[in-house]
Amino acid sequence: MKQAIVNQKGYKRILGGHPWIFRSDMISTDAESADVTQVKTPEGRIAGTAFYSASSKIALRFFDRKHVQPDETYFRNKLDSAAALRDRLYKFSATAATPPRAVRIFFGESDGIPGLIVDRYGPVAVIQTLCPGAESIKGMVVSWCMSLPGIEGVVERNDPKVRLLEKLPIVTGILAGKIPENHFIEEEGLSLKVDVLKGQKTGAFLDQRDNREIAALLSHGRVLDAFCYQGWFSFRAARKAEEVISIDVSGDSIRHVAENAVLLGLNNIRPIEVNVFDYMRECDMRGERFDTIILDPPAFAKNSSAKDAAKRGYKEINLRAMKLLNPGGRLFTFSCSYHVNETDFSEIIHNAATDAKRRIFLEHRLSQSLDHPILIGFPESAYLKGLVLRID
Repeated sequence: MKQAIVNQKGYKRILGGHPWIFRSDMISTDAESADVTQVKTPEGRIAGTAFYSASSKIALRFFDRKHVQPDETYFRNKLDSAAALRDRLYKFSATAATPPRAVRIFFGESDGIPGLIVDRYGPVAVIQTLCPGAESIKGMVVSWCMSLPGIEGVVERNDPKVRLLEKLPIVTGILAGKIPENHFIEEEGLSLKVDVLKGQKTGAFLDQRDNREIAALLSHGRVLDAFCYQGWFSFRAARKAEEVISIDVSGDSIRHVAENAVLLGLNNIRPIEVNVFDYMRECDMRGERFDTIILDPPAFAKNSSAKDAAKRGYKEINLRAMKLLNPGGRLFTFSCSYHVNETDFSEIIHNAATDAKRRIFLEHRLSQSLDHPILIGFPESAYLKGLVLRID
């Protein structure tokens, strides 16, 4: 097995529970990209076993804190354990053929194989291999997915730009079997259309499933779903709302919302293709008000250098939302920018409320769904933050 030597700073990082070693903390290695690598300190202490990457700033990604000789059975056991965890977390089985639910079966470092994502959308498994080590076991992962009851096809969505940092190609397509021409999954009694080949992420935002359940319980009156994407918050809220205005700058997303609303028989949803910032500004000028607002914007900070601009964007959008809410209204507000942490986000909300001259009450703190487990010691795994606020 190849070996890598890390310095004391890197070793302390490992002891603290973080699964990554940056190239600046690595002293030497004889490994090549995707190699399974034994990691040691200069004194010869074994730090664990990792995938090596020759291109990324993240040189080592750990999958075990011990020295192991991983084979196919080793990685399959990790996949089986992750799937079993999802079965315990939810009322439905992640590995069952029916009903056609959607669930994240495997979440990279949190489940013990760095860079590997496996999502299930009913009869279709969607995988991402985001580092050379994960790419090297892709064939085994496809075989494992096809062994699950009811899986008819496996798709790869290897289009995240992070692969370019690893010198891996951007590629999407069907790896095995077939996928339905019209693909639907079920969420709490709603049949929702998905596009696993072209939809955002792996087809949908599975990390918001648990939060959509809370929004379904607490939404009321006139609802604005901003940055609605495929409208899944809208659909869940529409069962209790008088009216739902679903807005997004993407014409494809708005057409998707309109199509699904018809299929679901939800005639109180009004999809509008528009810039969210402009629409909210115009609503304020018209004196238009809402009882519930859902803000689920894309990541404003893709990297640390964009953090200040992102904070300004989050403040503006939340300030406008607070001005548009009737007294007693609720604001569901989210950030998926890892570089804007919970403390930053809470401060942004406080400053927005001060400028809007509104009193706000915190009802719930939200995070990603339970099938996206957060690994303590690995803050990068805790990327989604959300607040449910009542506005006076």
